[in-house]
Amino acid sequence: MKQVVIIGSGNVATSLAHGLAAHCVVAQIYSRTLAHARLLADAVGCPSVTDDLSSLERGADAYIIAVRDDAIADVIATVPDNGALWIHTSGSKPISLFEGHRRRYGVMWPMQSFSREIVQPLDDVHFFTEASDDAALQDLMGLAQLLSRNVMPADSDQRRWLHIASVFSCNFANHMWTLADELLSAHGLPFDALKPLIRTTVEKLDRLAPAQSQTGPAMRHDRQVIDSHLSLLDGDKRELYTAVTQSIMNRNPLEDNAE
Repeated sequence: MKQVVIIGSGNVATSLAHGLAAHCVVAQIYSRTLAHARLLADAVGCPSVTDDLSSLERGADAYIIAVRDDAIADVIATVPDNGALWIHTSGSKPISLFEGHRRRYGVMWPMQSFSREIVQPLDDVHFFTEASDDAALQDLMGLAQLLSRNVMPADSDQRRWLHIASVFSCNFANHMWTLADELLSAHGLPFDALKPLIRTTVEKLDRLAPAQSQTGPAMRHDRQVIDSHLSLLDGDKRELYTAVTQSIMNRNPLEDNAE
């Protein structure tokens, strides 16, 4: 994989472009917004940009589609096959999107939270891969291993479950932090006060399974504290607190928590 073309300039594409530029030639970057493609290209030393899929370089070894999930199929259908290895980077979309459109294809999903504004180091990120055949999988895994030491195969069904798990552990957790920030801000308190608690909770995962590190009033079935919290909440915060509390209690019956 000496030359790659990156289709996209957003959250995932930005970190992939920076990672790949250290190991191979990023020959071209496509974006619907040409200014975004130029910014990323300048940052990684890429010589060519385009906002026209029909103007993609034809001689690259691999084409990495790193666009919104709902745009992947359109890219595949719009650009004709050129015999190269075509890769999408979605955790939720199946490999079958390529069927009938490409001879060599695969999926290379980095399970991480990406933002365009932050170049994410990829060395420890888990990349989950799948390909049309063994030879394509070998090439795809070789490409992924340039970026990370954690590369493993996972089929489309497995990636769906991984994606659901990542939504629970990342997106939902971040939403909870957003709600916590709103509660504290409304009462003149800083979110920074929670950061040591959040860090400790995450660091425990290196030593304990998540279920083993669960604490709090729901774990203790402390109805007095729970009711006092609920009396201060309303709207979706009250609904979420109730639902999550009940879920924790259901998984940790009172007799299992008796001292």
